[in-house]
Amino acid sequence: MLFEFDDLANQKAKLKVLGVGGGGGNAINRMMKSGLIGVDFIAINTDAQDLDNNLAPMKIQIGKDLTRGLGAGAVKEVGRMAMEADRHSALNAINGADMVFITAGMGGGTGTGASPLIAKLAKEQGCLTVAIVTKPFHFEGPKRMQRAEEGIRELRENVDTLIVIPNQRLLNIVDRKTSIRQAFQTADSVLYQATRGISDLINRHGIINLDFADIKTIMNNMGEAIMGTGLATGEERAVLAAQQAISSPLLNDMNIRGASGLLINVTGGEDLNLFEVDEACKIITEEAGNEADIIIGAVIDENLTDEIMITVIATGFGKENSDHFRNSESILNPMKQELFAEEISAGKEIESFEIKSGSDNGSTLNIAFEEEKSFIDDIKDMNDKNIPAILRKMMNR
Repeated sequence: MLFEFDDLANQKAKLKVLGVGGGGGNAINRMMKSGLIGVDFIAINTDAQDLDNNLAPMKIQIGKDLTRGLGAGAVKEVGRMAMEADRHSALNAINGADMVFITAGMGGGTGTGASPLIAKLAKEQGCLTVAIVTKPFHFEGPKRMQRAEEGIRELRENVDTLIVIPNQRLLNIVDRKTSIRQAFQTADSVLYQATRGISDLINRHGIINLDFADIKTIMNNMGEAIMGTGLATGEERAVLAAQQAISSPLLNDMNIRGASGLLINVTGGEDLNLFEVDEACKIITEEAGNEADIIIGAVIDENLTDEIMITVIATGFGKENSDHFRNSESILNPMKQELFAEEISAGKEIESFEIKSGSDNGSTLNIAFEEEKSFIDDIKDMNDKNIPAILRKMMNR
């Protein structure tokens, strides 16, 4: 008797990571340099130069006629219109995906304006849609923070799960001597860890394997989510990593109790054993309580030697908890600060990351905290006939 089998490769879940805007593009570069496997990378931007320097194999420039490849100028509406103009390009990129990760820095023009529309398109295609985004540092100004909050509200309406990383919280896990470049690289690293924490459970072989349906159970239509990570070595590494993950500064001092879904990824080298997985998960599940649906994956990464890395993603919080998560600005326990500062100062997450620049004389970091006014002023310098009609309307408001 002859049996026919489909190509197993074609039966695997198709995961795509869409980096939107400058912040999303930087996150993609970080993921690719770190060797994230089993996902397709797509960079989407209005800034042609930034897009050209991106490492993603697939790049989509949106709003060519609208912005002339010069970016959205921190105008959220321009980012949205640019995406609207090239929505078919995004649809083609999303086509065939089972799961779509959208990563962006909220507060600018392209990431803030385009991401909600991309999420809506992905959901309409039946993709499990997860957005992992950052909120600005306080020093970037209240105007940028206001735009970020608006973009996050719009994004929340169009995704299955939303993970928001407040950049300001990263100041609690870095040393005071950390450079501004390293601070932004740390933000990229957190976006990478969140994406990897989910994708590795699907793509990597492990002691405890999960399938895409398991992930979907925890993340489908779950709304707000929070994430914590832990990394430890030595005899008590599993316990320490678990404790770090559930007391992570990224949790915004919020307890994981109250979540309706919990995703736990325990990653270690070839020496990772089942007893360590049991120890770690016992600590986390006891903290979560009895109400959460919990799925656990244990993954082998040959590059980890004597280290265990744990990622906890808690999903499905009620509105009360979600509001607390977004508004909390409380101070961390000094011991927690010290634990995470040691990790960053040791370079565990950022030592291999390089910022690309157009110069051969060393890398430079250009951070634009521009406001809408500067963009409109630039437009006014153009000949009237060269200004798109929609922008003329914005100028005349």
